[in-house]
Amino acid sequence: PVTPELLVSPSSQDGDLGSQCPEDRGNWTGRLDFLLSCIGYCVGLGNVWRFPYRAYTNGGGAFLVPYFIMLAICGIPIFFMELSLGQFSSLGPLAVWKISPLFKGIGMGTILIVSLVAIYYNMIIAYVLFYLFASLTSDLPWQHCGNWWNTDLCLDHRIIKAGNTTLPINISNTVSPSEEYWSRYVLHIQGSSGIGDPGRIRWNLCLCLLLSWTIVYLCILKGVKSSGKVVYFTATFPYLILVMLLIRGVTLEGAWKGIRFYLTPQFDHLLSSKVWIEAALQIFYSLGVGFGGLLTFASYNTFHQNIYRDTFIVTLGNAITSILAGFAIFSVLGYMSQELGVPVNQVAKAGPGLAFVVYPQAMTMLPLSPFWSFLFFFMLLTLGLDSQFAFMETIVTAVTDEFPYYLRPKKAVFSAAICIGLFLMGLILTTEGGMYWLVLLDDYSAGFGLMVVVITTCLVVTRVYGMKRFCRDIHMMLGFQPGPYFRACWMVLSPATMMALLVYNIVKYQPSEYGSYRFPAWAEALGILMGLCSCLMIPAGMLMAVLQEEGTLWERFQQASRPTMDWGPSLEENRTGTYVASLAGSQSPKPLMVHMRKYGGITSYENTAIEVDKEIEEEEEESMM
Repeated sequence: PVTPELLVSPSSQDGDLGSQCPEDRGNWTGRLDFLLSCIGYCVGLGNVWRFPYRAYTNGGGAFLVPYFIMLAICGIPIFFMELSLGQFSSLGPLAVWKISPLFKGIGMGTILIVSLVAIYYNMIIAYVLFYLFASLTSDLPWQHCGNWWNTDLCLDHRIIKAGNTTLPINISNTVSPSEEYWSRYVLHIQGSSGIGDPGRIRWNLCLCLLLSWTIVYLCILKGVKSSGKVVYFTATFPYLILVMLLIRGVTLEGAWKGIRFYLTPQFDHLLSSKVWIEAALQIFYSLGVGFGGLLTFASYNTFHQNIYRDTFIVTLGNAITSILAGFAIFSVLGYMSQELGVPVNQVAKAGPGLAFVVYPQAMTMLPLSPFWSFLFFFMLLTLGLDSQFAFMETIVTAVTDEFPYYLRPKKAVFSAAICIGLFLMGLILTTEGGMYWLVLLDDYSAGFGLMVVVITTCLVVTRVYGMKRFCRDIHMMLGFQPGPYFRACWMVLSPATMMALLVYNIVKYQPSEYGSYRFPAWAEALGILMGLCSCLMIPAGMLMAVLQEEGTLWERFQQASRPTMDWGPSLEENRTGTYVASLAGSQSPKPLMVHMRKYGGITSYENTAIEVDKEIEEEEEESMM
């Protein structure tokens, strides 16, 4: 096909429409790349080790009621908003604030949060790699007591079973072999007296961390073109393993005890505000809103990608995965509690305790235990990796979009520099006291700071940029306006719910702890400072934006809050209405209209095009008067 004359700029007379794209930014190369990347990003370690525990401690099956209500109020609308911002502008989390330069600090806060999370998240992947390699043996090393790292408190479950006692044994004063393997061999935490005494570097952990960073770098080497292909495996394979673990779990003796414990509804819990807050927190962190990953992935879409459909596929798929993971985990815990002769609540844990202590111990009770252990940790590896891809892609995209001429041609080198820098910062996590630092980062890096970032984003888009304008932008992309449900959530329900979350987190603040260890005051202060830094980026960004404008203080604020001249779709053929001819070097007054009239129209978006035509005619009449 011949390129429409008016769509060709003087600098590209012999080029095509693709030459209008930001240089070397790239796009997804396959139809499913974006969808699978989003699924891989959202479905992470939290689905396996946080959701099941949260469900059983907050009313079992009754927890699903507030969970799905919070998904509808908070999860789906904010998810769709992030995807819309990214796809409309084709910009990363920093450059997207051309929408209102006064609030560019939100993007800076996002990058700080993601960088801190990426440091410790890859350490968790390093632990998973350590266990993965340890599973490549005929006899799992955490199966028995009697190793050099074990203490006199170590008690093997086989000894309990061999005793054939009918009385429940009090295991509270004993330690399982898997727990001592984790704390005394993997972490070697006895070599550290606390967070202020990190001790020596554990070189086996250091090498695992180096390997995990190497894997991440190789997968994001060519940006979304390479990571978009890797997710075909990392986003789908965990489901295969999860189904295998689920089938194996439910066929075990005593599995029903765990499942009953997990799902028995306790509706009296629904009267507690804590349960609703816990449901909102699970949605908030599980979907990964506010981290910039969704916005980054959407920025590599074509302009008319149906993100409305994708939003529901990913968010509901994520929720169903969490529930399935609960069955896989608690069926095995039910079997384990029957084998040990103790109640399920004595073996149920959340977080690293479930992944590295309880589940590995359960694996030792199964025939072919190394096989099941390898499968479980391989599932955790694939779940963790695609979330880490998103964190890294967010950082790299954000900075390269700010300095496209310098960094885009050297994206591979820049990505390597970021990976090396974050690896070096993460070395403290490989020390004997590294777990204390990991807990501190986990508790504070993406706590209240992330909520402030998301609340501010929601308010800026709906109040400063304007709900009407934002809905019109979505209309340009998708051919229809968001309905009353999305408008109500964006304007009132989502920000109000997140404000309640923020207030609850501040009021119910509890100092960090790891087991019986309580963190000193200076560590708490450092953690709070970490959270505050991302919040302080917002006023810092406002100050920078105001100083760059001219006029009185109020005039500067007004100018800085308006979208920049080049805000809008990145391709000229997608710029209609108010966005026409606002790109630098634009030669086309009505690119979409020319394209339609010359090539017979864009059938999927006829209604949008007609409205755009009317809008342009009205603007021309106003300018003539």
